[in-house]
Amino acid sequence: MRLLSRRRLIAGLGIAGVAIAAGRTVLAGEPVLEIYKSPWCGCCDAWVEHMRAAGFTAQVKELEDLTPLKAMLDIAPELQSCHTAIVDGYVVEGHVPARDVSRLLAERPDAIGLAVPGMPIGLPGMEQGDMREPYDVVVFTADKRSVFARY
Repeated sequence: MRLLSRRRLIAGLGIAGVAIAAGRTVLAGEPVLEIYKSPWCGCCDAWVEHMRAAGFTAQVKELEDLTPLKAMLDIAPELQSCHTAIVDGYVVEGHVPARDVSRLLAERPDAIGLAVPGMPIGLPGMEQGDMREPYDVVVFTADKRSVFARY
């Protein structure tokens, strides 16, 4: 299974000026999301609240530049969005719905993680009334991508 090794994660985040311990859980057993975002992004804050409402514990780290983090985590430019999270050794890039993160953790595929490229309208944190754009949640490795969920 291709999960982020604790050593690679901590070393890489040290480069970005941040140190975390991946794979932590809280006493009740909920996964802990380590979320990296810009201090100015309101849609990221709304996604954090979506994840908390779904039962995730979210720890937010604000960074001026997420580029080194995304590169270290093997998130291809075409998969990138406005924020990056790490949960139990997986990467969650962008506004991935909580139910897909829960499914990822239950199924534990051999992958780096999930991504919703860009910022389609209607995603958690990107709501605009009844407007919805179709989008895919992508499961990815360093060299492969496939649709994990379609909305």
